[in-house]
Amino acid sequence: MIAITPLEAWIGEKAGIAPELTGRSFAEALQGYQLRKLNETIGYARRASPFYRPRLSFLPAVPLSALSDMARLPFTTPSDIAAEPFAFLAVRQNEVARIVTLRTSGSTGQPKRLFFTEEDLELTVNFFHRGMATLVRPGQRVAILLPGKMADSVGDLLLRGLRRMDAQALVYGPVTDPLDAVSVVTSFGAHCLVGIPTQVLAMARSRRGAAIGKGPIESILLSTDYVPRAIADTLEAAWGCGVFTHYGMTEMGLGGGVECAALDGYHLREADLYFEVVDHATGKPCPDGVTGEVVFTTLTRRGMPLIRYRTGDIARIISEPCPCGSALRRLERVKGRWDGSFCLGPDSLLNLPDMDELLFRLPNLLDYRATISKNEAGNFHLHIDAQVTEESPILRDKDVLRALNGIDAIRKTVGTNLEIPTVRLSANKCWSTTGVAKRRIITTL
Repeated sequence: MIAITPLEAWIGEKAGIAPELTGRSFAEALQGYQLRKLNETIGYARRASPFYRPRLSFLPAVPLSALSDMARLPFTTPSDIAAEPFAFLAVRQNEVARIVTLRTSGSTGQPKRLFFTEEDLELTVNFFHRGMATLVRPGQRVAILLPGKMADSVGDLLLRGLRRMDAQALVYGPVTDPLDAVSVVTSFGAHCLVGIPTQVLAMARSRRGAAIGKGPIESILLSTDYVPRAIADTLEAAWGCGVFTHYGMTEMGLGGGVECAALDGYHLREADLYFEVVDHATGKPCPDGVTGEVVFTTLTRRGMPLIRYRTGDIARIISEPCPCGSALRRLERVKGRWDGSFCLGPDSLLNLPDMDELLFRLPNLLDYRATISKNEAGNFHLHIDAQVTEESPILRDKDVLRALNGIDAIRKTVGTNLEIPTVRLSANKCWSTTGVAKRRIITTL
């Protein structure tokens, strides 16, 4: 029997929901709480945030009478934050405990600055404490393969959350040397790893990682970027462990949702965040079960409230109940980003998730970078730089090309709009080492 997610009891307590309420009654009570918190957040942002004050002035004193009224509010975009970061600040600057600067894609993009008070950071630590109870028991050891040297960094916040559940934790940091990382986490006796998908894959496919075998590592939590199914399957096969995924971004306060033992979608942090899925083109709300763009609104943040923030992530709200029995909504595993696709021709859209599911199933491939350019004749050219292990069996460029030919968009356009792709293999490259970079198709057009 699958254990119910520990997030439900925690969220119910935060929302003031009577412990005896379950199922539909719990969900309805939670919706009532969210409606109250949304009205409070809108009122707070209208008073305290220079950005939202004029944008929300048209709303009545009680802005929302139902959750569906959220569709009347304007969206907030990453470019809004990049252009006017201090306009979002809703507290005095001396109340800000941490400022996070995120670089936008492109060399000339303005960075985004995000502000958090001590109370905002405490909300994240609390979520990490409750969410990690899904896959870690008191007394177990957790290796954190995320940035954690700085106070209030993601690794530091996770460390503090784990300590509250009497788990031991080691902050290793992002993995740049898979062999060293495997040595450290095995010496530590880690039962659980928390890390970046491609970096944990590199550990598993190293000779030391392969020698771990099945048993010592009981669970893995992958975070910071969307998780290809191929990587999760490879880790499960190599170490015989459960591979959980976490959904979050810095704008959310780092934590948005985590899978339960059913491993079938993220249970959402619904006491602190309100999630919507909207049509990417029209912005209209999508019914449950329909794929669109994830949008969220903060419910409890003081330093920098965000209202209807467009994440660019592709997912849907799962309409079926979770096998664990929770009344919380679930968001399916994110499938990538709306800006992560490239049109090679009519009905030929190339995207990173399609390439991931084929390329990461190749033995010895650790990571890759896809670049699209144009030749003098105006045709597209796809080049793959692949990071591979040095162990046998050696991956060949024709193996990569054969896998790429399994993608409809490539197969349909090779010889017309697209040249035959080229591949370069190297055992000395690694691109996902910062812990914050999102993988994407690079274009040089």
